[in-house]
Amino acid sequence: MYVGIDIGGTNLKAGLVDGEGRLLAARRTPLGPFQGEEYFVRRLAELTAQVCRDGGVPPGELEYVGMGVPGAVAGSEIVYTCNIPLKNVPVGRLFSQYLDVPVRLANDADCAAVGEYFCGAGRGTKHFAVVTLGTGVGGGFILNGKLCSGGGMAGEVGHMVVERGGEPCACGRRGCWEAYASATALIRMTRETMERERDSLLWEVSQGGAAVTGRTAFDAALRGDGAARALCRRYAEYVAVGVVNLMNIMQPERLALGGGVGEAEDELLLTPVREIAARESYAARCGGAQTEVVRAELGNDAGVIGAALLGRAAE
Repeated sequence: MYVGIDIGGTNLKAGLVDGEGRLLAARRTPLGPFQGEEYFVRRLAELTAQVCRDGGVPPGELEYVGMGVPGAVAGSEIVYTCNIPLKNVPVGRLFSQYLDVPVRLANDADCAAVGEYFCGAGRGTKHFAVVTLGTGVGGGFILNGKLCSGGGMAGEVGHMVVERGGEPCACGRRGCWEAYASATALIRMTRETMERERDSLLWEVSQGGAAVTGRTAFDAALRGDGAARALCRRYAEYVAVGVVNLMNIMQPERLALGGGVGEAEDELLLTPVREIAARESYAARCGGAQTEVVRAELGNDAGVIGAALLGRAAE
């Protein structure tokens, strides 16, 4: 038995997972205001104990607790995260003050890749990639069946620049893919469009601008709003820029789009991304084997299941 924890920029999700990747119990709680690293780790330990109680498994029977972190890790330490103020946090040592269970850390998108590889969209492949479109943009890669994590800082695809001198990113650079393809970026772009298009359905869908989310543009586009449809196309083009870059660098057999925005309707996101990739990727131009672009299958459970199965990806 394992517990997997997905540390998101907005929520903490945890699950009790067996060796086959079956999710036996799960909990989700808002991240809330940051109150220091020790309080943060204590919450992780409490969440672990809660899902163990829900699943009827004592924490002492766990093989380990796997955690997906939205940033860089080294061993059992969080080195740095952009969207949560965590830097050089000794999670393993702090966690052991509450529960005597080993801890494994990995980037959150790496965890999503592991989960999808063993239990979702990556089954049957040797070379597989996941791109997560959430609060930020993450990437995870499985090469020859093994997680490609580098020194703990690999896969930070959201911080490759797609617009030199463009929008500022939380990492300190400008023009990062994350600043154009994340849910945070889509919300910014939606608000900008609303200011230009005062008669757009975006206003109605967002309750007069009070409830703009990553779904707002898609919902208005599905109702036929021209401004929203143009915005969704522009957003899909930015997603495709990074996807094609990754295809040209890694050439996985399959690449899955996940995260909250990745669940958007095919006609508004997956289909245009596929069309652009089929036209612009190097393999498409030279007649080589093309990467299949698909929707991730595990939804919000990918990071939790993958964190729990980190040991399998290292075998």
